[in-house]
Amino acid sequence: MKSYLIACLLLSVLSVEITLNNAITTQALEKLKESSWASFIVEFAQVELSTGGALSELVETINQLIEQLQEELQDIHNTYSRRTDEHNRDVTRLEQEIQDAAKDIFTGQDFIDNVLIPQKERFQQSLVQLKINIEENRRVLDGEIINRKRQHEQFLSNIAELNEAIGAVDESLGLLSQISNPSLIQFKRVQTNLGRIQSSFQNRSSFAPIIKALLELATEQNFTDQGSVQQLVKIFNELRVQFVDSLNQETADESQAETKYTERVAQLEKEFAEFQRSVLIKNSELAANEQKLGETIVYVGQRKDDKETLEAQLQAENDNYAAETDLYTRTVTEYNKEIDISKQAYGLLTQPSFESYVRSTVGI
Repeated sequence: MKSYLIACLLLSVLSVEITLNNAITTQALEKLKESSWASFIVEFAQVELSTGGALSELVETINQLIEQLQEELQDIHNTYSRRTDEHNRDVTRLEQEIQDAAKDIFTGQDFIDNVLIPQKERFQQSLVQLKINIEENRRVLDGEIINRKRQHEQFLSNIAELNEAIGAVDESLGLLSQISNPSLIQFKRVQTNLGRIQSSFQNRSSFAPIIKALLELATEQNFTDQGSVQQLVKIFNELRVQFVDSLNQETADESQAETKYTERVAQLEKEFAEFQRSVLIKNSELAANEQKLGETIVYVGQRKDDKETLEAQLQAENDNYAAETDLYTRTVTEYNKEIDISKQAYGLLTQPSFESYVRSTVGI
């Protein structure tokens, strides 16, 4: 306030209800005396009039005070209106950001639960199956290697037996071709060769009939008979042909088995390489999945923190606005009270009978 009077008016909080008609009644004046504010006006008016002044200056000051209070009140209304607009904008923005955060949290958690985690489990299951496939592949390969080794060893054994049998046949044929005067030594040698052949091929059904025929003919009695010797030579030649055919078949079978083995090993190695490539791909996919899962978990956590922060900001904004609204309401009430008191004072001072009353109290 620019003057002592304005300061006093602002400090005054009491009002008085005075009914002034064309003349101030005794009852009204007595009521004035009960109010400190009205008493102040009466006393101030007495001082003004007793010093030769006029009430017009006091009236003008109160009028200015009313205008100033009304302007300040309008400023308060305008400020509160702007604050309300700002509050509404902030609330709308914060509520929208909270909804966005909630949506991001839901979307992120749904992506984790229904996409990333099931995907991770599928990748892990695929790696487990690939490990099983690789182990089975190596087991089969080891089995193929062992079987091939056994086949080859059996082939070498069969070849050795056939070569030995062919050698025995050739030796027997050589002995028989030289017979002109059969001797016991030649007979024994042929018998020994037949014994060797029998022990090697007695379990082979394809050779059994011929070997049996040879054994029946290769007796000491038949050995001295040229007809029987020729029969032996014929049978030995037939046996030799079968041995050679068997040798050729063994060689062909070995070659076919080796080809089949090579192809099988190549197939298994190709499958093994494909399994390894799949493992690399799945490990890469799993690593990417785990990275994305970690990033999404962090993102969801951040958005939860954001939501909590925004909710706290919204609560703080609502609390602040509520406090400001309360202050605004109390301030407006106080200003209206002061304006009302000032208007009452103005109305009192502008009554013609008021000045007469004051003059009478100071003896003017």
